[in-house]
Amino acid sequence: MGTFQWNVPTIQQAICHNEKKIVSLSIMTYLVTARKWRPMLFDDVVGQSHVTNTLRNAITQNRLAHAYLFSGPRGVGKTTTARLLAKVINCTHPVDGNPCNGCEFCIETTDGRNMDVIEIDGASNNSVDQIRDLRESARYTPTKGKYKVYIIDEVHMLSPGAFNALLKTLEEPPPHVIFIFATTVPQKVPATILSRCQRFDFRRNSIEEIISRIHFIATQEAITIDNDALLLIAKKGDGSMRDSQSIFDQVVAFCGTTVTGKDVLQALNVVDQEFFFRVTDIIRAKDAKAALALVEDIMARGYDIREFLVGLAEHFRNFLVVRATESTALIPVSEPHKKRYSDDVKDFPDTDLLRLFKIVSSTENEVKWSVQPRVKLEVGLMQMVKMDSSLQITELLEKIEELKKKIETQGVKVVGTVSASMPSKAQPLSVLSSSPSHFAGERPVSRPSIPLPQPQGKTMITEQLKSYTQQLISIQEVKGRWEEFVGEVSRQRISLGSVLSHVEPTESGQGFVRVNCSDAFHLDSIRRNKDFLADMAQKIYGAKLRLDAMIGTSGHESESGAAVVIKEIEDHPVIAAIKRELGAEPLQ
Repeated sequence: MGTFQWNVPTIQQAICHNEKKIVSLSIMTYLVTARKWRPMLFDDVVGQSHVTNTLRNAITQNRLAHAYLFSGPRGVGKTTTARLLAKVINCTHPVDGNPCNGCEFCIETTDGRNMDVIEIDGASNNSVDQIRDLRESARYTPTKGKYKVYIIDEVHMLSPGAFNALLKTLEEPPPHVIFIFATTVPQKVPATILSRCQRFDFRRNSIEEIISRIHFIATQEAITIDNDALLLIAKKGDGSMRDSQSIFDQVVAFCGTTVTGKDVLQALNVVDQEFFFRVTDIIRAKDAKAALALVEDIMARGYDIREFLVGLAEHFRNFLVVRATESTALIPVSEPHKKRYSDDVKDFPDTDLLRLFKIVSSTENEVKWSVQPRVKLEVGLMQMVKMDSSLQITELLEKIEELKKKIETQGVKVVGTVSASMPSKAQPLSVLSSSPSHFAGERPVSRPSIPLPQPQGKTMITEQLKSYTQQLISIQEVKGRWEEFVGEVSRQRISLGSVLSHVEPTESGQGFVRVNCSDAFHLDSIRRNKDFLADMAQKIYGAKLRLDAMIGTSGHESESGAAVVIKEIEDHPVIAAIKRELGAEPLQ
């Protein structure tokens, strides 16, 4: 009996080779969520019913087009829908427009080894020669199925020559060929290609749709995940189902089988919503020191400054939505945060929120190009903290309306009002009174004012704005004391007094009196002595008045004095700056 000798090295090599196979198989058993839970039926494609229903009806009614264009954001199901369409049109046992996923053709297509379904990457196969090869291969009939399907992903990456080479085949392909194009940038696809395709626009997935799908997958995978975590994942996914599923995989790898909102914040380094509420608390308290401490905390935690500003803009947007709708139903936050929005919104009027939103947007743009983003963030927060509340503007405008009515009762008509979202720190305004005693010829010693309440801690808008209402005198008062004015002028300059005795005041306005002259001599005399006449008006009327002389012009032919007042106010540099910087507009 012979002795059988074992070749030990050969056995060891075989064992190692088999172990490698086992290890390789164990590694390949894991699939990421986006691949493992890729939809296998049209019904499983989330949020694209307008596309899937149309395709299913076309299949059941035998109305298939020869070319389709699927456009939309990344990760919303374009390529998945293209594969489903490729499967179902060759499926041997389709069920209500869906593939059976059990026949040979469906299995091969799912595994990516079907010779009749050709997937091409437009980014790496974009030359004219490659499209010519495609055109030649399209002539051959399919090996097993009824149709040969070409799926070209990112078709907008094809070169102009490649598009031109595809045109004729795309317009009149062989009866056994169907083209399906997918792109995220449909505007880069030539119009000649678009006109030869049926176009379907895929939409972004809503937060609710993403939450529902991720929750379903977590349940199937025996993973416990709370609502805050689902909301954070869905918002981070930014409308992309594939991105949300990839984030879900990352979070599960960090947390294990139990996922909470705090774990997601830590795993993704997402800015906590509490930071944004801290900002509004700091603004409300006008605490500059706390604002700088907040920036230090942001930098210490390693948060991205731009991401923080984007979240802060959304935070102010949520306040605006709550104020506009008087409800928290439209803001995508957790229930505790919804309650905080409801409680805090009363402290921030719409005008303040809009100005804060503008500061955040401006800061975000500056941070994008700045070499010192932290400094820009600190300056932006300081602007928000130091920003004066526009809460008092409404009260100020109401007082202006009251002031206008009082002026009109004195015989001066004021046309229109000025409404502006401007700083509410205003100096009290005053207007000269024209009481009946002034018409009796009495010279006023002092003029009472109509003060507007000055908010505590507020600064002046400008002293120049005050001067506009200090010298407003009615035409009745001017005429009532005109003889006295002419007499005073005659005592100083007889010839000038003679000229004034032949003219008549017709209108009065802000710091001026308009008079009609009979000839150019009178007009020239008044204009040459305008400074002297203004000083004389100061003595008689208590305010320097400019005499505007015009030849043969009636009050009806010229602008009304009040209209001139408004025009001068609107043209003043202070008012022009308010319009330019704060968007003020006159009310009609």
